[in-house]
Amino acid sequence: MSTNSSPTGIQLPTNEELVLKVIPMPADCNANGDIFGGWVMAQVDLAGSVIPARYTQGRMATVAVNEFIFKQPVRVGDILSFFSKVSRIGRTSITVKVEVYAERFHSQGQYVKVTEASVTYVAIDDDGKPREIPKP
Repeated sequence: MSTNSSPTGIQLPTNEELVLKVIPMPADCNANGDIFGGWVMAQVDLAGSVIPARYTQGRMATVAVNEFIFKQPVRVGDILSFFSKVSRIGRTSITVKVEVYAERFHSQGQYVKVTEASVTYVAIDDDGKPREIPKP
């Protein structure tokens, strides 16, 4: 994997596309003061859908979360960067890999990988039935 180095040596991917940046807020916290895992999952679903939307050229739906790994807690004020790339294109579905890196509020420019996931989306018609992905 080709990467960029940050001051701490943690590397950001250069073979994936930056598809989303977001800062979690206090309302997104659990009782421990960390960001809810479900909030992170929702952001990964949004980030993961960016590239497949270019292929499906219409409606699509999330059909599977194939893998989801929380590596580090996410904190209020972290700047989260979501990187994505296509890992598989099928007849009606597209699977993407999403990696999430945090710049901690008090140490910007230094990155830590907090989450990685594999998510599959399916192209659907107006009735919600799977349809073929248009050929490029």
